[in-house]
Amino acid sequence: MPVDAAADRRAAGVARGIARLFARNNIWVLAEMPLRNGRRADLMGIDARGQVVIVEIKTARADLLGDGKWPDYLDFCDRFFWGLPPDLDRACLDGADFRPDCCGVIVADGYDAEIVRPAPTRPLAAARRRVEVERLARTALRRQLVALDPDCAAWGPGLD
Repeated sequence: MPVDAAADRRAAGVARGIARLFARNNIWVLAEMPLRNGRRADLMGIDARGQVVIVEIKTARADLLGDGKWPDYLDFCDRFFWGLPPDLDRACLDGADFRPDCCGVIVADGYDAEIVRPAPTRPLAAARRRVEVERLARTALRRQLVALDPDCAAWGPGLD
């Protein structure tokens, strides 16, 4: 199996484990959610209180250490998590460059996940939250409709 395919499968497993953990806790997520700044959140969702949660998944140390774009996600969520496989060394996430004061950490595999550091809440402005929740809902609804009827994909502007 090519390296990229293996990394993609590993990331999909981490996403699945996190989605299962979140579902048990009434947090519903969508994968690969485009943001208005041109970035794409690996997982973005809404908790029971209407707060927006983003998870950035990293499966390799080099990818984690080389990611300089992650602060761009903070303006689009109330809580931000790193999602990592169990065997990835996460010690660097305690350093100042990774702002542990505003980032949680979830360790996951394809079956389950555990929050090893809760993400502090950094509330979005109400107007920003409303916009992000509406964008997330519209994207989820569009994806659902296109899954039911692929011909609908061409019927209007999409967020994906």
